[in-house]
Amino acid sequence: MAQTPPLMHYETVLADRGVVVAKVTASGTLSAIVSVQVGSQVSGRVQEILADFNSPVKKGDVIARLDPLLFQAALDQSNANLLTAESTVKTAEAQARNAQHQFERAKVLTDKKLMTQSDFDTAQSNAEVAAAQVEADKSSLEVARAAVHQAELNLGYTTISSPIDGTVISRNIDVGQTVASAFQAPTLFLIAQDLRKMQVDTSVSEADVGRLKTGMPATFSVDAYQGESFKGRVRQIRSSPTTVQNVVTYDAVIDVDNSALKLKPGMTANVSFVIAERRQVVRVPNAALRFQPDPKLLQQLGIELHAPATTLTAKEVWVLRENRPVLERIDVGITDGTETEVARGNIRDADTLITDMAAPPARRFGLF
Repeated sequence: MAQTPPLMHYETVLADRGVVVAKVTASGTLSAIVSVQVGSQVSGRVQEILADFNSPVKKGDVIARLDPLLFQAALDQSNANLLTAESTVKTAEAQARNAQHQFERAKVLTDKKLMTQSDFDTAQSNAEVAAAQVEADKSSLEVARAAVHQAELNLGYTTISSPIDGTVISRNIDVGQTVASAFQAPTLFLIAQDLRKMQVDTSVSEADVGRLKTGMPATFSVDAYQGESFKGRVRQIRSSPTTVQNVVTYDAVIDVDNSALKLKPGMTANVSFVIAERRQVVRVPNAALRFQPDPKLLQQLGIELHAPATTLTAKEVWVLRENRPVLERIDVGITDGTETEVARGNIRDADTLITDMAAPPARRFGLF
């Protein structure tokens, strides 16, 4: 006697109890929290380099020198001009004193009717001109002093020092190279302040950025250390958008402890932000939530159809109870993309959930 085939064939998964962690994923780049570009204020030929890649430096340490000969010559010329200006002022002051004495004598003689008015006016004019010349020469003296100060600064700029304590990340010059700063100060070195504390600048999509908060924990991995996870915490969510090919992203900055100095600037980080976590909750695989049975198959089983759930948190799952599909409406919580928390509903640990159903071939072809 032939055995009657089953009415339906079911593919199923089991509900279970465990942890659900909701995450937002993004990619980012590691960098030092503070990086300083060290440039040159003057143009010249590189004479000496005292720091290289990965060199630790202290604030004020000399890291490079430019050839100072032209700047020393300019300073010598400025000092010579200053001496000339000082001499000119002294000469003008002496002439002014003499003109003032001549004017005072002319005034006495004029009062005694011993000098004509014309000669008196000439003496007065000469005194005034001499006094004005002193002021003009003093102005030239200040210009000469300013030129000396500028020449001293330019000579000082040939010695390039580190502005911070840190580590040299990059060196962009070689001995003998000419540095030109006529239009823009060239970057000679890039110095990271402290590589034991780093940050990850991540590109978070506009759809996910609203779920992030300052202080939120994050984990990330880098290709250099396969299988190893690093931890961080969100320090800042920047409001400035970045648009590339109509895709809008925002920079979420993560602080990272790099005490072991494993991480290096420029590494690509694959970041996961922990949005929420639920422990010891009933979980259902997302495949069961996506399953929608064929109405014709339900009719063959004599199961009445109902309007589907319509809210974001209300979902439908089909449970296999006594070899028969049973519709259960549940409220869901967070999801990790594979499994979803059951916040409310008649689903228990180890319930059998349907992910697909079909009539056996013999039944589909009407042989039974």
